[in-house]
Order: sequence, then C-alpha cells, then structure tokens
Amino acid sequence: MYVDSHCHLNFPELLAQWPQIRTQMQAADVQRAICIGTSLEAFDALHALVVSEPGLLWATVGVHPDNDEAREPSFDELVERAGRERVVAIGETGLDYYRLNGRSVADMAWQRERFRTHIRAARAVHKPLVVHTRQSAPDTLQILRDEQASEVGGVMHCFTETLDVALAALDLGFYISFSGILTFRNAADLREVAKAVPLERCLIETDSPYLAPAPHRGKLNTPALVPLVAAELARIKGLAVEEVAEATSNNAAQLFKLNASA
Repeated sequence: MYVDSHCHLNFPELLAQWPQIRTQMQAADVQRAICIGTSLEAFDALHALVVSEPGLLWATVGVHPDNDEAREPSFDELVERAGRERVVAIGETGLDYYRLNGRSVADMAWQRERFRTHIRAARAVHKPLVVHTRQSAPDTLQILRDEQASEVGGVMHCFTETLDVALAALDLGFYISFSGILTFRNAADLREVAKAVPLERCLIETDSPYLAPAPHRGKLNTPALVPLVAAELARIKGLAVEEVAEATSNNAAQLFKLNASA
C-alpha cells in the first residue's frame, strides 16, 4: 500500500479526471491521499471532495505562502475548519522567497505573519503542520522554533533543501517528504539527503498535478505515480520497495492519525 502525503486533487486539471484518477490509484495500490489546502476560497470544495471519498482522501486547511492574492486567514478561521470531518493538518503554510518580483525579503513580513498564524492554529487544535519552504529555510526554521511548532510537528513537504536543513527539521520533530524531484537527473544532492534521512521519518508525495517523476517528467502528475517516488527512495537506500511503501504509509498514518479518522 502507498500513501500520497501531498496532492492537489481539487485543482481543475485533476478534478476533471477524478473518476479515472481514482481507478488509476486503485490499480497502483495507492490507498490513501492527503489533499492539501492552499486557500480558504477553495476549501469548501476541497472538503466536499474528501468527504465524498471516506477511507481514501483526507484534507488539510491552509493558505499557500506564495498566494498573495488569497484572502488572509485568521486564527479562528483556520481553527474552525481544522475541526471539520477528515481534516488532519494545518497547511500548506511556510515561506517562499523564490518569486520576490522586485520586493525584498524585508517586504515579505506578511508571509511570515501568515506562517505564524498557521502555527498558532495548529498548536491550538493539536494537529500537524504541512510546511513549504523555498529559498527561505533559515527564516522558516527560526519561525518554527519561535512559535514552538515542535509541540505538534509536521512535515517539510517536497523537500529540496540541504542535509543541514533536514537535520534541523528532524530535531523539531518533523518528517521529510520526498516528491518526484528525487527521480530527476539533476537531483544528485537531494538523493544524498534522502539517503541520510532515517526511513522512519520519511514520507513520499506527488505534489500533483506538478512534478511528475521520471519517466513521466513534464506530464500531468497524479497520486497513481507515487510508487515511482517510493521506488527511487528504495533504490537510494538499498531497500526493497515494499519496505519503503510500508514504512512511509505507516509514517503518514501516524503523523496524520489516519487510522483514527478512517
């Protein structure tokens, strides 16, 4: 069994094909998937999809750090939605300094405050965080420490940072999630990080519809392709893919308490 710990099935290009994707997931033995919230405006539709697929899909609630046009979430709004059926985490949240568009890092105070609001909500509801960090790892880690995010833990999703960043996140009680990027030809450094991260702290994801793993790179990604990420992680660690599938599925179930909300 495989668990896709991070996907966006409510995005139009996937939602339009949902019956077919569901069949493909079943054929690939992908039995669980976490559908990640990126805005409050889209949350109700995302939640409706998840509730319609008990035992298969779960949701998170959050506003993506790079979404500067979304309505700003309040602490109370995040807490209320996190309490709904089949909502297992807060996020996607974090920091993203990749697209500054002429702004300075100092201008991104709104992102840092948004991140803090998510962490405070997660601590209030005792649910884990789904953290996005891009070209912002020092600030991301500092805010996690400042806001005592280790009380709830979470996952550093679609990890592409250095081993030092991974070790710091592990020290805070976070899991490290690897995506299809792990299969890319130019990802040798990331493969070294994956080799070093203990299997009991690894998750796998697609981040679909993005980042399809090789040999499907550049095509539409779906949760049915997460076994390819598991296969690459198994190759890197010198393990059987079945062992990686079982461990990462158990890790996801433990982090998100999936068995308690099946």
